[in-house]
Amino acid sequence: MPRTTTLECPGCPPLRALTFDILGLIKVIEGKGEQKEAPKVVERWGEPDASRCVLATSIVDREFDPLLGVARKNGSIDVLSPVNGDVRASISNGSQNETGSEDNSLVGLHLFGKERLDSSSRSCTLLTCTRKGQASMKCVKMSKSLEDSGSEGTQRAWNVCGSGSILCSKVDADENYALFGGKGVEVNVWDLNQCAKVWTAKSPPKNSLDIFTPTWFTSATFLCKDDHRKFVAGTNSHQVRLYDIAAQRRPVISFDFRETPIKAVAEDIDGQTIYIGNGSGDLASIDIRTGKLLGSFLGKCSGSIRSIVRHPELPMIASCGLDSYLRIWDVKSRQLLSAVFLKQHLSSVVFDSKFSAREAQVPPQQQDPDETLQMEEEEEKPVKRKKASKEHSGSKKPKTKKKSKRSKGDSRDAAA
Repeated sequence: MPRTTTLECPGCPPLRALTFDILGLIKVIEGKGEQKEAPKVVERWGEPDASRCVLATSIVDREFDPLLGVARKNGSIDVLSPVNGDVRASISNGSQNETGSEDNSLVGLHLFGKERLDSSSRSCTLLTCTRKGQASMKCVKMSKSLEDSGSEGTQRAWNVCGSGSILCSKVDADENYALFGGKGVEVNVWDLNQCAKVWTAKSPPKNSLDIFTPTWFTSATFLCKDDHRKFVAGTNSHQVRLYDIAAQRRPVISFDFRETPIKAVAEDIDGQTIYIGNGSGDLASIDIRTGKLLGSFLGKCSGSIRSIVRHPELPMIASCGLDSYLRIWDVKSRQLLSAVFLKQHLSSVVFDSKFSAREAQVPPQQQDPDETLQMEEEEEKPVKRKKASKEHSGSKKPKTKKKSKRSKGDSRDAAA
């Protein structure tokens, strides 16, 4: 039997999250922030199709013109609006179409928030990476009609590994550096401005039993937004490693977490804490400066965790995985705030933290004080008329009845 939680959920603050599953569906979950009320699915974008399984996602979370990038199993990449789900652009991964196999599927996707490659205001820049290490950075033209959208002429392509399989990739906050790692591929950092490798990790030495651990990275993330030199990586051998480019090529700190592979790693905004999830559903927070376990999150997940994301403003994180649940956790108490069952195996989750600011701007634009006054006057007029007509019609009926009674009485007297 799967292990599930029996904790009572106190509810979560107002939020908006988007989840992605193996059938290619995008579901929008919103919470109003009322006490003990779980967030609900308010929208669902797309139709169930296993060939459109979501493999990687990236969001430009901003108040004006936010964008969402989605890489699918069939090699297509969609750029859409996270507000209403309208597809702004759609392109195909040429490298996968040429090989025609799933061995070269997309594993990494990043949608740049800054303009790159001489891109115009109606275009965006994408960084993609395939399982065989074929990385490319290209401009995508956005248009109202999908027929006019597509990739522009400016494009850069390079190879990030000679052998092995890439399983994880990440771009730093300044969008100047990217790291790649995978099975048989040591973590390496690249300069995106020059498309050149600047650093490569060195595998740890053999342990006390003279056993060498093979290279197998499953997830990675940069530790601090202001410094690209420090990052954290999780391995298939349930190890968590902290690297510092300025210090050495081998891990600065390395420790084991439980007994199953690390599947997801996320950094906190303080630059000192990380959140890790493994294949057996364990979720915990760790002080990466010392490698000390701060605590495990209350409530056992019943499936492998595939994605963890930290809210940029509120003290909470979201996790999802193969148990088909989206869970919202409190960062300080590590308590489960809410859980939403979404039916399909989930692959990724992102926060739309600016939705409240956009909603606050909509009412003033739609309402006009002059129009509202006219509407109120028009609504009041028919109500008064209806009341008067009812009173008038009601006053007539008793008069007719009284007249009929009198006429009957007069006829009786005459007969007598």
